[in-house]
Amino acid sequence: MDSIRIRGGIPLNGVIPISGAKNAALPLMAATLLSAETLTLRNLPHLVDITTMANLLASHGVALHMNGNASGQACGGRVLELTTAAITNTTAHYDLVRKMRASILVLGPILAREGKARVSLPGGCAIGARPVDLHLKALEQMGAKISIDGGYVDATVDGRLKGAHLVFPQVTVTGTENLLMAATLADGETIIDNAAREPEVADLANCLIAMGAEIEGVGSSRLVVRGKDALHGATHAVLPDRIEAGSYAVAAAITRGSVTLQNADAAQMSALIKVLIAAGVEVEDRAEGLWVSAAGRTIKGVDVMTEPHPGFPTDMQAQVMALFATAEGASMMTETIFENRFMHVPELKRMGADINIHNNSAIVRGVAKLSGAPVMATDLRASMSLVLAALAAAGETTIARVYHLDRGYERLEQKLAACGADVERLRD
Repeated sequence: MDSIRIRGGIPLNGVIPISGAKNAALPLMAATLLSAETLTLRNLPHLVDITTMANLLASHGVALHMNGNASGQACGGRVLELTTAAITNTTAHYDLVRKMRASILVLGPILAREGKARVSLPGGCAIGARPVDLHLKALEQMGAKISIDGGYVDATVDGRLKGAHLVFPQVTVTGTENLLMAATLADGETIIDNAAREPEVADLANCLIAMGAEIEGVGSSRLVVRGKDALHGATHAVLPDRIEAGSYAVAAAITRGSVTLQNADAAQMSALIKVLIAAGVEVEDRAEGLWVSAAGRTIKGVDVMTEPHPGFPTDMQAQVMALFATAEGASMMTETIFENRFMHVPELKRMGADINIHNNSAIVRGVAKLSGAPVMATDLRASMSLVLAALAAAGETTIARVYHLDRGYERLEQKLAACGADVERLRD
């Protein structure tokens, strides 16, 4: 099992290209199941989760063709052609689905196109309960019959799914994406209220529109979908990864360096940018990219609460906590999305961080210097928080179980090393 060794204390300076968003790419890949024609995705990141989704789609009969790197892409994103002339298998098996929660995204498209689907209950990061019951109840409103047997969701529908007025009791990103895709092939009009407003959801909607879907309200909390008999092929570029960009913005801040994030979209990162500026970080949206600098700056703690978009993203909570562990004063981090997302705290404390947890909040008191130590990653974003802490710490840090990082950060070591970091992957 690989680990990463970092010798900290070096300010990062340089340019980091931002890859296509993993959280946008996965539902976009699943959208190929809705059409018999070819969906071409540009700016696709090279990540373990992308490979997992590709393997899952192949098991359903999707033909995949990789065209290498896209010319003219700032981050060298790959181009993938996906063609589902026919869905040859309507079962998503446990051995593939267990690796990644986003695998549940095949449920809506397969059911809508084939009238039946059997999907294993999903796995992924251990950051708390992320139930799929909201997906299932909404599909039942659209006429599906749902049962759970032996760890599998069995869904069937007589004829086509029927348009319905769906009101999510709480915001769910994958639930919105699953039902949005299913509704594009449903009979009649579907209204999704309290829909997730994340940029990745809008990216999926725009791709579906390019495939012939009729969708209104993109980017809002109410989506109106008028079902079609079939969708056609399209070409779509995956939007930049705002969480990767945010993580490297924090890397610049925590090392008191200056980094330009090439291809980052500042509009998608407004909640994070506000927090960074309040903490004392300089942030400018320039022609060459988003410039982030903490060189010569004093960083101060800021209170942060995670919220659905456009609020502060839960996927940036761990990274910002690492930053505030090195800041002056105290800050309070409150997690409202997932109930088990402070697993990085004991590892940060091993490095000298002063953090105390009270229910769903963490009180972070900044220390003068973190110290290198052997630590262990527990989930994707927790892994990145440990990398960030290691970049700022005195001495050497070895981070174990970095396979989590490979799920969401493309060429991490190379991007950091290009800005001066002393980082090395240790392979078993």
